[in-house]
Order: sequence, then structure tokens, then C-alpha cells
Amino acid sequence: MSSDLQWLLLRNNNAFIVKRVEEGPIFSKEPGNLTNLHSFKYSGLANSKTIDVQQTPSGIQIATAKKGASPHAVSPAKVITTIRNRSGPRRAAGVAAKLAKRGYRPDLRQAAIARVSALAATQKEKKPSPPKKLRGKKALAIAAALD
Repeated sequence: MSSDLQWLLLRNNNAFIVKRVEEGPIFSKEPGNLTNLHSFKYSGLANSKTIDVQQTPSGIQIATAKKGASPHAVSPAKVITTIRNRSGPRRAAGVAAKLAKRGYRPDLRQAAIARVSALAATQKEKKPSPPKKLRGKKALAIAAALD
């Protein structure tokens, strides 16, 4: 089945559509959708070539379909190649960029890099906030009274 026909069948009826606001944008929670926008370009269900970026406990996982694999395979494990990055977020961004650039899906290169960097930012530990400084005459008077 062609990907255009799949999109025509899936675009109005699938379990991944998220409509929050009546006249707002339509989002999608499907695997393989890098921007979570409900459109043919980013669809992980309708396109045979997708790049899926997920966060795992060991790092960032990048999954793509194997070359020459049937999209109708019974076992997804036989169709998907996964790359786990234990070397850090910069290497993960480089791997995602290379996968997209090599002719796989060059139009999704920016979206893949953005997704990897957003996941890397969530994995970073936040710096502790510095203690607040007292300002003004009344605050200084209160601080002196407390000491």
C-alpha cells in the first residue's frame, strides 16, 4: 500500500490524534513523529522511512527502519535498527544528523537534531539556585534584627 493511501486512511481516524483546542493545531503522539504535529511529512505511521528518537534510561535511542525491510512485517524487532548513545548528547545529535543526511530523510534532519537536543536538555541536572539577596532598607533592617 502506498504511503499516500495510508495517510488518506489514517489522517482523520487514528488513536494518536490529539485535539486540545477546537481551532488550534492538531498534534499526534505516534511513534516516529519527531515534531508531534499531525501531518503527512512527520507521520510515523504513513511513511515507510521514519526516524524515531526516544529517551531511555541508558541514554538517547535512535531507531530507523532497516534497509529493504517490509513495512508489513509481523515483528517490529526485525524491521527496526536501534542506536543507543552512551557517549553523550553531542554524539547523539551527530548520529541523528548523519542518519538523516545520508539520504534517509534529509528533510527531517533539523527536526531530528531538535528532538535529540530537547531530550538531552531534560537529562541534564539543574544547577542549584543561589540564595536570594535581601534588598532595600526594610529588608536590611529585618535581616539585622534576625541576626
